[in-house]
Amino acid sequence: MDLGISGRRAAVAAASAGLGLASARALAEAGVDVAICGRHEDRLRAAEAALDGLPGRVTGLVADVSDPEGAAGFVAAAAEALGGVDILVPNAGGPPPGGFDDMDLDAYRAALELNLLSTIAMCRAAVPAMCEAGWGRVVAITSVSVRQPIEGLILSNTARAGVTGFLKTLALDVAPHGVTVNSVQPGLHATDRLLALHGGDDAVAARGIPVGRVGRPEDFGAVVAFLCSEHARFITGAAVPVDGGAYRGLQ
Repeated sequence: MDLGISGRRAAVAAASAGLGLASARALAEAGVDVAICGRHEDRLRAAEAALDGLPGRVTGLVADVSDPEGAAGFVAAAAEALGGVDILVPNAGGPPPGGFDDMDLDAYRAALELNLLSTIAMCRAAVPAMCEAGWGRVVAITSVSVRQPIEGLILSNTARAGVTGFLKTLALDVAPHGVTVNSVQPGLHATDRLLALHGGDDAVAARGIPVGRVGRPEDFGAVVAFLCSEHARFITGAAVPVDGGAYRGLQ
C-alpha cells in the first residue's frame, strides 16, 4: 500500500536498534528521508548501513536524547540535514527496572527527563514548523504499561503515563493546523531490552500473550509508518497498543 508520504522528512529518535530502528526502516521503505540518532557512533553507523538502499535516504546523527537539551538538539540537527522535519517519532530507552522500595526521588527525576521531558523538547523543536506548513505527524513510542502498569517497572510506568497525557493535550492543540499526534504502545517485542529483562528467553516473555509469541520489530514499525501516512489523516490523539492482545481491558 502506498502510504502517500514519499519525499517527506522524518526524525526518529533512539533508532540505532530496537523499535526505533524498525520504525525508521518502515518509513524509509515508504520513501521517507529519515534522520536517526544514537549515542554510540559504531552502532549508529551499523544501523545506517542496515538501512542503506531503501527508497528513502537515511542519515545517522550522533545524539543523546536522554535530556531535553540533547533531544531538542537532535531535532535541530535532523532539520538541518534533511531540510526540515515533517514527521517526528519521539523515542528513548527505558529507565532501570525496579519497584517502589528500590527508587529514590532522583531516579524519578532521571526517568522523567528520559521519557517525558525529552519528548516535550522534541515536540517543541519540531511541531511549530509543522503547524506553519499545515502538515505534520508526531508518533511517539511509549509502552502498553500506560494502560496496564508492568510490575517491576515503576519508573517507566510513571514517566510514560505522563508523556501520554502531554501527547493527548498536544493533539487537541495542533489538530486545526493539519498536524496529528498519536502514540504507539508496544507490548513485548524481540528487542535487546526484552532479552535483558527476561534473560534472553522468548518463551518466558511470551507467556500471557494471546497470539502465543512476542512481537517482531517490523510489525511494530509498520504501525508507526501507517500513523504517519495520508491514510491516517483523521486519526489523532490516539494511543494504539501493539501487544498481541496482551492488554485485556475495554479501553
